[in-house]
Amino acid sequence: MQYLLDTHIALWFFCQAEKLSKTALHSILEPANEKYVSMASAWELAIKIRTGKLVFEGGIEHFFHTIDENGFELLPIKKEHVKQLATLPLLHRDPFDRILVASAIAEGMELITTDTNIRLYDVHCLW
Repeated sequence: MQYLLDTHIALWFFCQAEKLSKTALHSILEPANEKYVSMASAWELAIKIRTGKLVFEGGIEHFFHTIDENGFELLPIKKEHVKQLATLPLLHRDPFDRILVASAIAEGMELITTDTNIRLYDVHCLW
C-alpha cells in the first residue's frame, strides 16, 4: 500500500508518535508499505519555521534528513498533481492541503490525516 502523510502526521511521527492512532502508526511502521511526504509539506514547514509559527529542532535540513532516515520517499509536485488540483472543488482553502489531496488522488495513494476538511474530498483517507 502507498501512503501520503499529511504534514502534521509526518511531524507527529517524527516528534510525537503517541499522538498517532494505532491504525496510522501501524500503517507507517509496516515495512511492506510505501510512505511518502510531499514536497508541499516541506514547503509548508519551511514557511512556518521561518515565520516562527512552528519550531522543528534542526530546521528544514533536519526534516529532510528525518524523512530519509525513516525510509520515506519525498514526493515532488508533478504536473499531474496540479492538473488534478485544478479539478478540485473549493471545499477547503488551505493550498498545502489541497495539493496533498490532489497528489494523493493523482498517485492513487491513501492520505493519512486527521483533517476533517480533507475528508470532504473524494480521496481515500486513513486515520
